[in-house]
Amino acid sequence: MRQFVVVGHDVPTEPDAISLSDIPGAGRLDLLCRCVSTGVFLSHGIREDVRVHLVCADELTVTFDAATLRHLHPDERNVAVRVRDALDAREDAIGHMPADVSPGVELRRMGFETTLDRLVGEEGYGPDGTLVQLHEQGDPLVDAEPPNDPVFVLSDHHDFTPAEADAIGSHAGRRLRVGPEVLHADHTITVVHNWLDTDGYASY
Repeated sequence: MRQFVVVGHDVPTEPDAISLSDIPGAGRLDLLCRCVSTGVFLSHGIREDVRVHLVCADELTVTFDAATLRHLHPDERNVAVRVRDALDAREDAIGHMPADVSPGVELRRMGFETTLDRLVGEEGYGPDGTLVQLHEQGDPLVDAEPPNDPVFVLSDHHDFTPAEADAIGSHAGRRLRVGPEVLHADHTITVVHNWLDTDGYASY
């Protein structure tokens, strides 16, 4: 299983604040939608071993599970509709129990650190995988061994806040960079997929 946790600092948590005619204006929701598409889609298919978690304003987390997704298309508008529907279902999320939005889409009342706790535990090597922060100051991806069941953490157009950086550090995760240039989050996911698909660039 590959998982990506993408922090959306400015994404609104109220569905009425998301206009499908101005998706970038909703806290750069367009970037998060592209992360979902890049994470779960292939050219003519879908990856069945991927989950993408969008953390919205450190309050709510929308999860896309490729194994059970239905009727999702890779365009930003289609993904944005699912995010808006998820936010609209927030009242159905009680405690840490998710609200089922549509097949393969869930919403939880969890912020960033709580999401990390759920996925990897306090040590960074939890029930679902190994925490890996994708950051421009990390070790080169090409020199690293692909971990089993990685949970990659990356930020939107903002850098991680000090509190987020502390949360990542407290989970004892690894820090890797995908190359010498700073890429958009969705492009970073593409590079990471290729790294894993080729077993660390060793097999094509």
